[in-house]
Amino acid sequence: VDKDALDVQVKERKLQEAIEKARDEKFADDMKRNDRLMCLLEEQQKNEIKDMNKALREFQKNQTPETRREFDLNDPEALKKDRPARVSDTDPRCTISSMQKFAGEDLNYEQRMKFQKEQLREWSLQQQKDWKTALADQKLADDLYDKYRIEMDQKIMEEQRKEEESRRAVCTATKDFNRIQAAELAYKKELDKSQTLRENMDEITSLLRGDFLSENPDQALSPQGNHVLVDRWKGMSQEQLMAIRHCQKEQVLENLRMQEQERRRDAEWDRQRVQAARAQLLLEREQQRQHRERRRDLDFMNAELSQEQRAKNTYLKEEEYSNIPTAQYYAQFNRSTR
Repeated sequence: VDKDALDVQVKERKLQEAIEKARDEKFADDMKRNDRLMCLLEEQQKNEIKDMNKALREFQKNQTPETRREFDLNDPEALKKDRPARVSDTDPRCTISSMQKFAGEDLNYEQRMKFQKEQLREWSLQQQKDWKTALADQKLADDLYDKYRIEMDQKIMEEQRKEEESRRAVCTATKDFNRIQAAELAYKKELDKSQTLRENMDEITSLLRGDFLSENPDQALSPQGNHVLVDRWKGMSQEQLMAIRHCQKEQVLENLRMQEQERRRDAEWDRQRVQAARAQLLLEREQQRQHRERRRDLDFMNAELSQEQRAKNTYLKEEEYSNIPTAQYYAQFNRSTR
């Protein structure tokens, strides 16, 4: 097992775990910081709402009942302050639903029209004022919101810058650590290489000076001296080699002698085969000659028998003409042939 490589792997794994742990802690801190920031913003928003509600309650508290619009509905002195249904034509209580004044019965038409126009103008001015106030409030709210967004963006950019700096610092530390580890590993490899080289040189020197490579013949002898150690034997001596060569020469001469005997025996066999073949050829020629003689004798005998048969036929024909019995003729012919 390569323990050094395993140690390096363990260190690298521990370093990677430390980097991951630092990154996780950094992310956790960022999340906590963002949570605190959100809590602060929520708390600020709650305080603003609380202040607005408090200001509204203070305004409602400081407002007198007489200045309220709905005071006439809740006035406890309403019956005491009540007046007749119509005091004059300009009585504001004489509305359409009062059935106290009808169209064409108004005595102060011009003053009433003037008052209505003035009232419309007041209402228009009041609406414009309310509209401007609403626009101002909306603009103020927009400005506050823009300011809040700018502050949030600045804070987020600051956090990102800090995170980038911390990440850059972690990367720098990691690079320095890796460079130191690489330098230590290279130094260790160089030491191991030099140590291995020295050990190899020592081993080579020991082997070159030892009995194994120097082929010392004495190392093949056993301690008892009665046999040779096979794993240490480095070859035979010159006397042993000369004896083996002499034995090999004798074996070569013996092989040549045996080959010569074999050649002579084969030649004798060939001579005998030639003689036997020649005798067989002579025998066949003699048999052919005898066969030709027997054939010639047989042909001669056949020719004689043919002549005799022709003579017999001629005789039979003559006997037929001379009225000689055939049986007598055959008897005479048989006797003559025998």
